[in-house]
Amino acid sequence: MNYNSNIGLEVHAQLVTRSKIFCSCSTEFGNEPNSQVCPVCLGFPGTLPALNRKAVEFAVKMGLATQCQIASISTFARKNYFYPDLPKGYQISQYEEPLCRNGFLEIEFNDELKRIAIQRIHLEEDAGKSIHHEDWVNENESLIDLNRCGVPLIEIVTFPVIESPHEAFIYLTQLRQLLRYLGICDGNMEQGRLRCDANVSIRPRDSQKFGVKTELKNMNSFHGVEKALTFEIERQIRIIKNGGSIQHETLLWDARKNIAIPIRTKEHDPDYRYFPEPDLVPLKINPTLVQELMQEIPELPVPRRNRFVSNYAIPKYDANVLTGERVIADYFEAVAQQIPDAKLASNWILREILNVIKDEQDFVTIPVSGMALAELLNLILEGRITIKIAKAIFQEMLAQGKSATEILTEKKLVQISDVAELKAIVTKVIDDNSAQVRKYQSGQKKLFDYFMGQVMRETHGKANPLEVKKILQEKLSTF
Repeated sequence: MNYNSNIGLEVHAQLVTRSKIFCSCSTEFGNEPNSQVCPVCLGFPGTLPALNRKAVEFAVKMGLATQCQIASISTFARKNYFYPDLPKGYQISQYEEPLCRNGFLEIEFNDELKRIAIQRIHLEEDAGKSIHHEDWVNENESLIDLNRCGVPLIEIVTFPVIESPHEAFIYLTQLRQLLRYLGICDGNMEQGRLRCDANVSIRPRDSQKFGVKTELKNMNSFHGVEKALTFEIERQIRIIKNGGSIQHETLLWDARKNIAIPIRTKEHDPDYRYFPEPDLVPLKINPTLVQELMQEIPELPVPRRNRFVSNYAIPKYDANVLTGERVIADYFEAVAQQIPDAKLASNWILREILNVIKDEQDFVTIPVSGMALAELLNLILEGRITIKIAKAIFQEMLAQGKSATEILTEKKLVQISDVAELKAIVTKVIDDNSAQVRKYQSGQKKLFDYFMGQVMRETHGKANPLEVKKILQEKLSTF
């Protein structure tokens, strides 16, 4: 390609406060349409907004986690536009003086670290939701649900420094991870709690001047963002190569057809007729509050991943998966701190725990706590049970919520390690399989695994595999 692309992302993240940003209405998702509204969020004349303190604290936390400058004084503005789902005819947002400025999020891309520069993070209120349905008799009608109207948002705006669709995908993935680690947004894109718009332009590789940008909307997944950006970059290149020019417009991404459709000329800031919100005084942030919020920020994904690799001697791949969600990382540490082999803890979480956990929230209710799993793994390390027995016990722990020791005692599953007892079992297996013994002696050494399997079958998986292997090798070498 003879063109470079420049991508800037605008991510709207719904904050997980219990009430809306300027009124006391609930933010709970999925309730009856228009049941969580009041005169304030409906924009009735004469009503006054009252700022939600928790929303401000969440926004400051995000600013601190992305190395932003936290403004000591920020202001709110009215952003005027006329959509059916915006009852006031304007949105309360921040414009000239946002809460957070000039930060960055460090991502790992192509095995290198890259800082994605963040221009601003500001607070604003969400709009309502227009609902369209292809099965309705009158296809020209839509319904409006205003439950979402007034839900607190932070908008995270990058500079146009992202250079490829896949880089945008990585950034969004790690941004969502950060929001979830901080506990300020659940990142659920299906419910509209994390939404992304993208601005994209191209320029000749040897030019420093940015091209005309277009805006992409209606992308409901990170892979959708990647596909939409790829489509738009290729579309712009085709237009330029054919002698055309790029129009400054907004496009709607159609995920079913994998195309972007122009819907309107893109707005400029003057089109919104911003002016200071007269009903809200400037927001003043006390430095003491900033320090208190800094203390509440947990260890973030990248440093935690690096610590897992260095402190627990686990592979980077394992550490990446384990730190993908804060609750999974916490679970791993609860296990790893109780056993001498952290790699065994990692293996069990990646292969057994995550195999039965469908959602990270299930970690909260899983009947096998970190302490309980550590007890089970210590039984393996002490040689009291085999891996096979451990897996059987684990299934019982999931079903009954009992401890590994309780199940071990009830089921009498203790590993057989007595050498004399194992020698007698091995001798019986060899005597019962004389034909296989002759084949083994003639050079078919792969039959060794067959004998191991027969011993395990005789003992119902309770035999100590290391002792069995040693005894088998000794017995078969005497023939």
